[in-house]
Amino acid sequence: MVADNGHTTQGARTQADDQRGLPQRFDPEAPLFLISTAARLAGMHPQTLRTYDRLGLVVPKRASGRGRRYSIKDIERLRLIQYLSQEEGINLVGVRQILDLKSEVERLQKQNAHLVEELRLLRSTPVSSRVFTASPDSVWLRTRTLEIMS
Repeated sequence: MVADNGHTTQGARTQADDQRGLPQRFDPEAPLFLISTAARLAGMHPQTLRTYDRLGLVVPKRASGRGRRYSIKDIERLRLIQYLSQEEGINLVGVRQILDLKSEVERLQKQNAHLVEELRLLRSTPVSSRVFTASPDSVWLRTRTLEIMS
């Protein structure tokens, strides 16, 4: 957006941005950074990143030449590992458990959001138009199948 004085307001996209094909949002999982850049952004030595890759704490994508490519999400994970190990004094086994639990929470939050949306759709369907067929592991509602969570 352009202000009255002709300058672009902060955070707004310009017509030139659109013409250059710049994305409106960056994919946080896009493999963008070489190991040297990722190490600098995370405040670590590149060898530390290689060690974390070998231990499976942060596994970057690989380029065609097998070079590591780190995403923004990888950099955030590296910073979290550094904080937990250096500031909180947690060893790498503990860090791995924390990261695994964090991933599980994220997975469950996505599953919950999906179930909330399904419930919203069910509640918005008029009662008179609902047709159910049930089996021990599924409930069929018109054309959709809802898996029963155990």
